[in-house]
Amino acid sequence: MDALGDPTRRAIFERLAEGPQAVGELANHLPVSRPAVSQHLKVLKQAGLVTDRAEGTRRLYQLDPQGVGALRMYFERFWTQALASLKEAVEKEQHTR
Repeated sequence: MDALGDPTRRAIFERLAEGPQAVGELANHLPVSRPAVSQHLKVLKQAGLVTDRAEGTRRLYQLDPQGVGALRMYFERFWTQALASLKEAVEKEQHTR
């Protein structure tokens, strides 16, 4: 989650949700240089959220389904807890009326 704390990395992450892209494609849509995009991709890759593969003379980056799945499970746990707490609060209030 720390990797997504930076607004530029979040923007890159969101663009990669649309499909695989090269550094240049990503940089064209961001207010930072290609080297900066590469550094952000390195952080996302180290966090397990992005993978890359060679395609010809360039590298394509895409979201790593395993990393995104782990992130989803993390948030799902809190969502489930929040819904259970809400249900408990509503039921408690209904009993006091």
